[in-house]
This record gives sequence, C-alpha cells and structure tokens, in this order.
Amino acid sequence: MSPILLTGPAAEPLSLEEAKTFLRVEHGDDDELIGALIAGARMHVEGQARLGLITQHWRMVFDCWPHHGRIAVKPGPLRSLNAVRVYDLQSHPQSVDTQAFVPDFGASTLAFMPWALPAPGRNAAGIEIDVTIGFGDGANDVPEPLRQALRLLVAHWYENRGLVGAANSTAILPASLAALVAPYRLLSL
Repeated sequence: MSPILLTGPAAEPLSLEEAKTFLRVEHGDDDELIGALIAGARMHVEGQARLGLITQHWRMVFDCWPHHGRIAVKPGPLRSLNAVRVYDLQSHPQSVDTQAFVPDFGASTLAFMPWALPAPGRNAAGIEIDVTIGFGDGANDVPEPLRQALRLLVAHWYENRGLVGAANSTAILPASLAALVAPYRLLSL
C-alpha cells in the first residue's frame, strides 16, 4: 500500500498564539520560525503515531484486494470512505460502490468481501481508495496529550535551533514526547 496525501490539513492543531504562550515569547520576531516549528512538530507526531491530527484526504493504492477482506487505513484515524476505483486492462478507472465496504472507525479499517469486488486489470496500482482521516477540523478535536506533545517538541526545537551532533544531549527528543504519543500510535502487524 502506498498512501498519497491529496489534501493536507487546513489548520494546525496548535496556534501560533498557543505556542508563543507556551514558549513565553512576547515579541513577533520569531513568528515565522515558530510557525514552521509547529508544522514540523505536527508532521513529526503524525509520522510517529501514523495518524493525521487534523482532517486530511488521502489515497491508498493497492495492486490487488487483500484475501482476508480487511484494509488497515494508515495514516488514521478513519473518518470516512470517499471513493473506490479499480483500473481495467486499458487503465480506465471503474468506480466501486462504497457501500460494499464496512468502515470500522474505532479500528481504522475497512472490511469487505474480496470475492464480491471487481479484480483490477492492471498488475500494479490497480486499486485506489480515497479516505478522509483525522480527529476533526479544529485544534480542540485533537486529543490533549498529542497537543502537549506538539508543545514540547516545538519548545525543544525552539531552544535547540543550531545543528547538533549525535553525541550532544540536545539531539535527543524529550522522553515525555514518546510517552504522550504512544497510546495513540497505530501499530503495524
């Protein structure tokens, strides 16, 4: 499976004002830097947790239907199934009824009967599934432990802006960051 980001989040889960308050920064000289750190921290936490924090649209691409009839949606959490396409031998897309899939929002999976779906005609990337993921559209929809992880990461990067060597202790991320993200992390089996 190759996930492709179609539409990123419309906002960040941590505002510039919230970050500046946490950092105790009262001037506007570093606003651009802090904004970039917020975006970087979001991407880092999303990558570690395999989650989208704010609503995003993704495309998952498969060569064939899994025989066991389940697709884990990663990144998650799954919010909706938007479209399913299967490509024929001439690489023309054929829409598949989304009602053939049962979304499990808690487990961030799609269940289906593989024998009831059309087989792709091309050998590679014959199936595309478009989904919406994320906790919601606003910062308040994101669980507070993940927002706290963002604050800690932004603060760490803000205080340690220079290049650091592997032997330098500032290169190590705060241990509390992993502890805040761990309960939300989608695991691979």
